[in-house]
Amino acid sequence: MGDGNDAYGKKAFKRSRSHFTDRITADGRDGRPVEAGRYRLVVSRACPWASRAVISRRLLGLEDALSMAIADPIQDDRSWRFTLDPDDRDPVLGIRYLAEAYDERERDYPGGVSVPALVDVPSGKLVTNDYQQLTLDLATEWTALHRDGAPDLYPSALRDEIDTVMAEVYEDVNNGVYRAGFATDQKEYEEACTAVFRRLELLAPRLARQRYLVGDTITEADIRLFTTLVRFDAVYHGHFKCNRWKLAENEVLWAYARDLYQTPGFGDTVDFDHIKRHYYQVHSGINPTGIVPLGPDLSGWLAPHHREELGGRPFGDGTPPGPPPEDERVPERGRP
Repeated sequence: MGDGNDAYGKKAFKRSRSHFTDRITADGRDGRPVEAGRYRLVVSRACPWASRAVISRRLLGLEDALSMAIADPIQDDRSWRFTLDPDDRDPVLGIRYLAEAYDERERDYPGGVSVPALVDVPSGKLVTNDYQQLTLDLATEWTALHRDGAPDLYPSALRDEIDTVMAEVYEDVNNGVYRAGFATDQKEYEEACTAVFRRLELLAPRLARQRYLVGDTITEADIRLFTTLVRFDAVYHGHFKCNRWKLAENEVLWAYARDLYQTPGFGDTVDFDHIKRHYYQVHSGINPTGIVPLGPDLSGWLAPHHREELGGRPFGDGTPPGPPPEDERVPERGRP
């Protein structure tokens, strides 16, 4: 996707590995210690990989410790830009393009400019664009800065099961929709699309029995599945041709997705306007007219889901996060 961390064209879609994989840890063993105010999280609300980090940051209450920059959903030839901010510059980093932080770290690096990205504020250098590890570290290495009542999103006793579920969901669903959408021959598309729906159909019985993917609380696994499901009918069904059925036509998965959407920290980070404009206007190879569809009707996201009847405790022994900071509220045009 336009996260810049992918490759597509005449060959089969292949997502690039993150090039910058430094970790920010409690003990600073990579030379990057956890420190309030030192780093800035750069995201796009359009991007599912970045949305993982936005949700984790909200659930864990890291807003005051880790500031956030929101890029314009429409990129230009220098990729993610800060045209939503006054003077088209990020007010903390003072840069117009995320590429500038990449250049401070390494000139002529391989791969694209991707989000999420963590930038060291004093130096202006990119620290990491490792979207797979970043959220796990927010959950496990940043604990000293978590809010009171923050949930345990990666409980140690369940990590093997969480890792297994996340790997399957990544291969077939998170990345699978991209392999279908950017396929350049019929066989490649059919294999990817078939895998997407096969995995979703395997997940549905599991979620018919239990409220969340692993255990009885929200974990990292739920965050990663949600960021694909919330985009499914708006962009993946039509734009990426994953159209065997709509999410809203699957009773279990649709209720599960609505349950999470209505949970503080999930739906209040989702901007459907950014999502639709990015996919339909940036992916010109798939949608050369750049026309953004009017649908789907978003009001269903607020309909009752009745998932609480399955039990479960969304935040475990913790509490929901408070409302998002005023300057991070999703504009009305991006909400149902």
